[in-house]
Amino acid sequence: MVFEISQGVKISVETYYQPEYSNPLTGEYMFAYRITIENNNTYAVKLLRRHWNIFDSNGSYKEVDGEGVVGVLPVIQPGDQYQYVSGCNLKTEMGKMIGHYLMENLNNRQQFKAFIPEFEMIAPFKNN
Repeated sequence: MVFEISQGVKISVETYYQPEYSNPLTGEYMFAYRITIENNNTYAVKLLRRHWNIFDSNGSYKEVDGEGVVGVLPVIQPGDQYQYVSGCNLKTEMGKMIGHYLMENLNNRQQFKAFIPEFEMIAPFKNN
């Protein structure tokens, strides 16, 4: 697990290879990732947008930008956390992602970026 803290918001990431949704013969490798967002501030925060940079080991790169996460704009109260699972498909058995969330301090309506740490996605058989 990797994590990063930005402006009192801790973001942790765990990754999982999903062999049942992958097909190495056709260059399809599916990974799931679990994100935990902890609000260590004294005020509530709201996640407004996400931005991802996705790198495949074959040199391809894509950016993903959109509203919220998994269809919601979660509000996280002080001391609480929000967790969700999503996925990423790659054309090779390894890659990485990095990004940020656009958050809003619900006390003063100021927006800020909470940075998502870079994390790797590696099929277990690649480590052998």
